[in-house]
Amino acid sequence: MTETSKEPIVQIRGLGKSFGDLRVLDGIDLDIHRGTVVSIIGPSGSGKTTLLRCINLLETYDEGSLKVDGVEVGYQDSGNGARRPRGDRELAGIRADIGMVFQMFNLFPHLTAAENVMLGLRKVRRKSRDEARAIAEDWLAVVGLTDKLDSLPLQLSGGQQQRVGIARAVAMDPKLLLLDEITSALDPELVGEVLAVVRKLADEGMTMIVVTHEMAFAREISDAVLFIDGGRIQVAGPPREVLVDPTHERLKGFLSRLNPEHNWENAQ
Repeated sequence: MTETSKEPIVQIRGLGKSFGDLRVLDGIDLDIHRGTVVSIIGPSGSGKTTLLRCINLLETYDEGSLKVDGVEVGYQDSGNGARRPRGDRELAGIRADIGMVFQMFNLFPHLTAAENVMLGLRKVRRKSRDEARAIAEDWLAVVGLTDKLDSLPLQLSGGQQQRVGIARAVAMDPKLLLLDEITSALDPELVGEVLAVVRKLADEGMTMIVVTHEMAFAREISDAVLFIDGGRIQVAGPPREVLVDPTHERLKGFLSRLNPEHNWENAQ
């Protein structure tokens, strides 16, 4: 891990979000420092993905403050305590520094692996075609896909497509990488190859927020693990404290149902 700075790169205070009468996020407070990996676990519908989408403003939040690198993501102070939503150009600039990899691969089917990685570099970072191609080749090599540069998504396995998605996100040199259940759509035999890439990024000091159901993996790579339930952070702490020696009854029940054989306790 890289040495973390004293100033959090993510600062969240009192974050709230509702869909109609459904309260999805309820007073989230969270600091995340540079160079750290924070894993988020919890039952379906607990607010995990919504939290990630608010950080990248794929969902607007109703109340509270959410800053990435000192900049309020969703709103601009307009004076007298009021705030206005940011415009599309402002949002594009903020989002360019926040990479996100989704459950589904979301690759453009008509573009090759290299072209998928190059797209943001060309359109957002304004790189030349040659420079974008070189960056794409470098990152696809990092994720083990040197021999798939010119393959279309339909010619790739699910694990390979997800690795292209990761390469596309990190090629933009983001300040923060959000990973949303990136192995949930994969066959079990493909999960390991994707998690190996994430493990490498963690070792190199990439700041990441990881929503995952892979408990052993979360324990291995995380500096902290959060258990979210009912839109609130119920438990937060070091991986061993949260995943191996939990005292919170709801968390213990969640872990037991997730893996009745308790192999998450035996992760090394």
